Amino acid sequence: MSRTHRVVPSRKTFAMIHVGIVGLGFMGRMHYRCWKAIPDTTITAICEANPKVLAAAGEPSKGNVEGAADHIDLKDVSVHSDLGELLAARSVDALSITLPTYLHPDTTVKALEAGVHVLCEKPMALDVADCDRMAAAARSAARVLQIGHCIRFWPEYVVTRQLIRGGLLGRTIAASFRRYTAMPAWSPDSWFADEKRSGGQPLDLHIHDTDYIHHVFGLPATVSSVADGPQTYISTHYHYDDGPAVVAESTWRMAPAFGFEMSFVVVLERATILFNSSSTPAFRVLPAEGPPPPLDIPPGDGYSREIEHFARAVAGEIVEPIITPEQARDTIRLVLAEKQSAREGRSVLL
Repeated sequence: MSRTHRVVPSRKTFAMIHVGIVGLGFMGRMHYRCWKAIPDTTITAICEANPKVLAAAGEPSKGNVEGAADHIDLKDVSVHSDLGELLAARSVDALSITLPTYLHPDTTVKALEAGVHVLCEKPMALDVADCDRMAAAARSAARVLQIGHCIRFWPEYVVTRQLIRGGLLGRTIAASFRRYTAMPAWSPDSWFADEKRSGGQPLDLHIHDTDYIHHVFGLPATVSSVADGPQTYISTHYHYDDGPAVVAESTWRMAPAFGFEMSFVVVLERATILFNSSSTPAFRVLPAEGPPPPLDIPPGDGYSREIEHFARAVAGEIVEPIITPEQARDTIRLVLAEKQSAREGRSVLL
């Protein structure tokens, strides 16, 4: 089925939002590209502690998906090597935090306590206690805290959730999700490979599909997972009482030449929904009978849409709570249960 686009009304005009980006790695460049495209916002500050990363700002980006900015222009922004210095300057209303995972909690709390709204990349943190600390800081400061679970905003995933929950195609019988790529090798100090800093593949890559499953079907009763020793591959069955059979697998074990693939198959009573980022067409809805339903695929990608959503919330619009800190916290709890299940060779109760 061909992809169609709809015109999205521009958001209301508010006072200019001044934005800072903390961490100028691959995801920092992705956020830079997205912020540049949003009206009534301006990037005024960048915080990056590694001088080599700053020196390479004008060079092409490195990552496993397309879309990150290939050139960062530093001449019109204030550049800081210390977050405290950036916050003391009081030059930003909101921050994109695109640092390694282990730095998310302290950086987020510090920014919120300074009165700054925060869009923190996923995963929220390495453990539930730090998630709770971040959420509490947002409530205390009365500031927006959004976690960057971009798949909740990805157009084909958004439409699929609508089709599943709308019920016109019947109940969901089964759903399977896959996410394949090579080990990330573009970070300056290989922090992805250090489980103490990244949480390993389940918390960095697999979490995308785990969070989407949580978003669509809710928290499962139990999870059963298998993985290789370092958990660079994991496969999980999510068990729902009287619910669909749901499976997700992911790996960092693909050969570098493979590139990247995210895909799913959803089997409904009266249709099958398929998506594969490596295929053409990428998205199809195949009804059991009759013509396919009309589809309204939103424009853009998950990164641009999540950042637009955050900007609207910061500007004071009433927006749908697509991802709350509490939901992001429960996704961390869910992935940690998967890791435990794989490690201990048994089902884990949620």
